[in-house]
Amino acid sequence: MDDFKTVRIKKKTLLRFKKFSRKVSNSYSKTLDMVMNFFEWHGFLPTDRFGKSVVEEIIKNRKRTDATIAIIKDIEKSQTKPTNAMLLSLFEQNSEGQDNDIDFDDSFDFVEKKFPDGKPEEEWFGETTVPKVRYERLEDRMGSIRKDFGYVLGKVKVVKSSFGKKHIRLELTEGEIEKFKRTLKNL
Repeated sequence: MDDFKTVRIKKKTLLRFKKFSRKVSNSYSKTLDMVMNFFEWHGFLPTDRFGKSVVEEIIKNRKRTDATIAIIKDIEKSQTKPTNAMLLSLFEQNSEGQDNDIDFDDSFDFVEKKFPDGKPEEEWFGETTVPKVRYERLEDRMGSIRKDFGYVLGKVKVVKSSFGKKHIRLELTEGEIEKFKRTLKNL
């Protein structure tokens, strides 16, 4: 049997604890253990006031639940139902095609011509020669485009959303964007 010790508590607090203990458990020791376990498990201190924070957490959880429901409904609308409808229409067409004894060749509305001009296209296996100066200019342009592209990729940041998919943010100024537009336009 466990040893019992006494603790001095004010009479008003003791009466309140006895009333609370009757609601929670059949012994005072179990009630006190449950209360202490609750505070230790959740990381609260009895001096903490968490009335607002509990309400805020409940509201946040409701918003998350609503967002999750919206995402699931969107998935149903955009992915599941159209796929199901496409499969059903394919099966309907397939069953209709089996019922009708239409010849396979008669079911096509058009016949593809082999060559649009009536002449076979000539295959060209020659090489393209580019003057050395032009080639060097093209290499320089390609190098500057690679450098610019690397700079732009360096300014791309992944932003994690608490709901839905991650998205990317491009951290460029308006002047930089205009410069890249002009560069691409002048190529």
